[in-house]
Amino acid sequence: MEEFSTSSRRSLMVALLVAGALFMENLDGTIIATGLPKIGETFRVAAVDVNVGMTAYLLAVAVFIPISGWVADRWGSRTVFGSAIVVFTIASVLCGISQNLWEFTLARVLQGIGGAMMVPVGRLMVVKVTPKDQIMMAIAWTIWPALVAPILGPPLGGFIVTYWSWRWIFLLNVPIGIACLIANGILVRNSHEERPPAFDWLGFLLIGGTCFSLVYAMELIGREPADWTLGGILFVVAILCLVLSRWHLRRASNPLFDLSVLRIQTFSAVIWGGSAFRVAIFMAPFLLPLMFQLGFGLNAFQSGSLTLAVFAGNLAMKPVTTPLLRRFGFRTVLIWNGILTAGSLLWCALLEPWTAHWLVLLVLFLSGLGRSMQLTSLTTMGYADLPKDKVSTASAFASTVQQMTVGGGVAFGVLLLRGSAALHGRHGGTPQVVDFRWAFYIVAAIALLSLLDILKLPHTAGAAVSGHVTEQEEPVEA
Repeated sequence: MEEFSTSSRRSLMVALLVAGALFMENLDGTIIATGLPKIGETFRVAAVDVNVGMTAYLLAVAVFIPISGWVADRWGSRTVFGSAIVVFTIASVLCGISQNLWEFTLARVLQGIGGAMMVPVGRLMVVKVTPKDQIMMAIAWTIWPALVAPILGPPLGGFIVTYWSWRWIFLLNVPIGIACLIANGILVRNSHEERPPAFDWLGFLLIGGTCFSLVYAMELIGREPADWTLGGILFVVAILCLVLSRWHLRRASNPLFDLSVLRIQTFSAVIWGGSAFRVAIFMAPFLLPLMFQLGFGLNAFQSGSLTLAVFAGNLAMKPVTTPLLRRFGFRTVLIWNGILTAGSLLWCALLEPWTAHWLVLLVLFLSGLGRSMQLTSLTTMGYADLPKDKVSTASAFASTVQQMTVGGGVAFGVLLLRGSAALHGRHGGTPQVVDFRWAFYIVAAIALLSLLDILKLPHTAGAAVSGHVTEQEEPVEA
């Protein structure tokens, strides 16, 4: 019992360490948007031109995140995670002291390389150090940065830019980075493979090309005005690289990603159905503030205050996530919670500028509850049935797909708003309430369709992690 208690405490501390580092990274990605005008003034360029810094970061993450699993196997999780924190923190300082746009952009590329290693290697550390029956709790802590950062980022960024300086958006990462680096050295053992396989350079180039082309295409389409020509060309390039990647990975002796993990039913459901759900729920933090400000006429502070209800829902769900999964199992929870979450997204479509604020807060709170439960359940179930020798490649694979779905959610949200405007005879200009309504209709439909993969799972899916026991499995008393 003493050993188990010590192991549980250590896994919790590692999970909190990873959560802190991931919060730093996720917050940095969302907080910068509010600082673009001030950064542009400092560099004497238009605010829209500073967007190249955001694009450079996303592209660096997209290109380097696929190699994280091999790098962790080669040099060890503690070494790679600690190095990622150092690179990210130094790059944050360089961003904060940049004197022109090019210095800022190069620093953001370096920051993206550090960020690319944090998510998959961090979760890999948590999975390796945590007993299977404790994984739900540990993974839940690593999920909250992705849920909280998009909500807290804009208002916190506005406060920093208004009362301090935009440079503190990046310089505040220094004490967090130092604390995480010290904790990493104390808590994490440097486990790695004795003889990792040779690096798959062709796989890296093909997968990196896929991710780069897809992320840049989505970024170009999301601009105002959109660059449909170059965006379309890059999208075709991404599809071609994806086809070639699949062909190569199935034939290579030591592929960058081992596609055999897709034969594991729980992992496959997380990749396919789970990705569709992520696209849906990551559209919501993009659509809601815009709808409140452009459609309802609220100011940025009022909009931010309302969306904090999503954050409250995320936190409120944490204490009950593990008990619900133990009682009902992954399949039942994911299906019913997915339906309820889709319902909350549909409810967002029915909101009007005159809807009472308490009702808006209730809808957003329920949406936060559903998002938290679904993301935690999906991420945890993805590791439930993985063999130990497949955890590294599966973690990198899943993190790469998740990175694409986050960017895909925002880009798809832009397309929905523009598509609705075109259908209503408007081209360009400010989106109206009806555009957001149709966008949320489609978001809710995507969330529902994502459950088709979950329906195929057996009731015992991921039981080794959830601890759920069906009636047929319960022991019969003598």
